Amino acid sequence: MTKPIVRKLRCAIYTRKSSEEGLEQEFNSLHAQREACEAYIASQRSEGWVLVRDQYDDGGISGGTLDRPGLQQLIADIEDGLVDVVVVYKIDRLSRSLADFAKLVEVFDRNDVTFVSVTQSFNTTTSMGRLTLNILLSFAQFEREVTAERIRDKVAASRKKGIWMGGVPPYGYRVENRKLLIDDERAPHVRWIFAKFLEIGSGTELAREVAKRGIRTPRGNRIDKKYLYRLLNNRAYIGEAVHKGESYPGEHDAIIDHETWDRVHAILQESPRKRAARTRAETPALLKGLLFGPDGAVFSPTHTRKGGKLYRYYVSQTVLKHGAGSCPVGRVSAGEIESAVMDQLRAVFRQPEIVAGTWKAARKHADDITETDARTALQKFDPLWDELFPAEQSRIVALLIERVDIGTDGLNVRLRVDGLSDLAREVLASGIEAAA
Repeated sequence: MTKPIVRKLRCAIYTRKSSEEGLEQEFNSLHAQREACEAYIASQRSEGWVLVRDQYDDGGISGGTLDRPGLQQLIADIEDGLVDVVVVYKIDRLSRSLADFAKLVEVFDRNDVTFVSVTQSFNTTTSMGRLTLNILLSFAQFEREVTAERIRDKVAASRKKGIWMGGVPPYGYRVENRKLLIDDERAPHVRWIFAKFLEIGSGTELAREVAKRGIRTPRGNRIDKKYLYRLLNNRAYIGEAVHKGESYPGEHDAIIDHETWDRVHAILQESPRKRAARTRAETPALLKGLLFGPDGAVFSPTHTRKGGKLYRYYVSQTVLKHGAGSCPVGRVSAGEIESAVMDQLRAVFRQPEIVAGTWKAARKHADDITETDARTALQKFDPLWDELFPAEQSRIVALLIERVDIGTDGLNVRLRVDGLSDLAREVLASGIEAAA
């Protein structure tokens, strides 16, 4: 009598562990799950069960999501018809979510795949098996939610006691024995950043100063304005622990004193637009957008403070992008270059042909203006210049100058053809006094 032919059933073992703790051990939880499943498959060898060579493992991944590399590979192989039976140690290893497990069962049914738990006997092909499965999954999901609530409560209680609960430590601190300790190498940078912000009051300017100083993140990345604002708003620097927007006294030492913190945040409470406007008013840049270097790159205004004194500069965009040495003229004193340009403008106003041209332009709007009136008006421009508001000075410079090219051998001022005529009409019609 011939033996009946037993159909081979290809069995895939899936293992999962929520935390990464212990995964580095030679024999861990994933190995224990696999060993139990392999033994169960071996006991079913007479039924044609054979173990597939591929392994489907997810270590350190929660069961609350289906986005797991091992599980996704298993689903792909099931869809390709490479698996007949899925074997797990316990049902919650596959999923702790009832909704997610329903999706998996749908995939199993669509591909005629059986699901087996070696510690919980049931058959998913029957209605009673499905009911048992749903009950078990409901308890698994309930257990997961209770565990999550317990962890959240523990974290909240610990944060209220000022205990560090992990994560990336703030810049200027290091973690040792699960406690925040001041990093003696980076903490001075934090104090300097707070002090520098008090001086200049601008995140954009502060980012430039930080770049000049060569300060970078612990990973070596460039520190930008967004990073600086997060740093300036981190209450860990005054020795506090924050949980869900509430601050509590921390176990760690403060890097910044409360007086400095309060002064910085008095500035931060003002809108960035107002702070930028005030900074521009305090540091007027007459040649903004008009000054170009030998390589054609525009120069941008910047400033710094040392010992309470303000120093203004124009810096080439080439230098800002590619570093010092990338342009023959990378940085010039704002006061010196502006004075040189204004000296050239004053010399232009004294030239006879300029006076004559101004008078002719003005006569188109007022026939009774004489050449002497035009000369007198241009002569008044010089002594009244310093009485003008910075914004008015910038407007007049933009009206008269098309561009200023600076090189290693000096500078070249290119005037606007119609600029002087426009200025003359303003001077003769309203007078510079009114503009001032």
